Amino acid sequence: MAVQPWGPQPPYGAHPHAQPPAVPHAQPWQPAASPQSAMRAAHTDRERTVDVLKAAYAEGRLSAEEYAQRFDAAYQAKTYGQLAQLVTDLPAGPMVAPLGSAMPVVPQTFLPPPARPRTNPVAITAMALGLLCVPTFGALAVPAVVAGHVAKSQIRTRGEEGDGMATAGLVFGWLSIGGWTLLVLLALLLGG
Repeated sequence: MAVQPWGPQPPYGAHPHAQPPAVPHAQPWQPAASPQSAMRAAHTDRERTVDVLKAAYAEGRLSAEEYAQRFDAAYQAKTYGQLAQLVTDLPAGPMVAPLGSAMPVVPQTFLPPPARPRTNPVAITAMALGLLCVPTFGALAVPAVVAGHVAKSQIRTRGEEGDGMATAGLVFGWLSIGGWTLLVLLALLLGG
């Protein structure tokens, strides 16, 4: 019984001494010109790109020749665009994407909480004036209503928070104005 050598075996049914088909010689890999950002790359950016190349070589995505060419090109790259061209045909890795390119989707769990919009200061003022209508017997009702309407307008145009505070200032202001109007009408009816 003949011992089979290690290595690639001929396909089933093929003659064991047949020569494998000739593979056309691959052209050396060259990075394409990049319209990407011209921002200069740092040493850490080059290292991240080399890490992606190492992983691709270990997974069999790159031949030894392609890996060597891209490895050299990574350390000679000056911009993010040049680094991005070295890994565009490889699965996404830890390399930071250059400006203007599509960013990988990061799960919400790993993102910092979004910054909350600031609270409109006029809305705070409107609420304070509205609450002060009670101890001042409605003396601050008109300023509370004016501040409430201004705050509502600013909140709509600026996208700020504080709508509830502006509404509270308006409610207290209008209740005070309504209460004083009712008292004046009652005094006129009873005094007349």
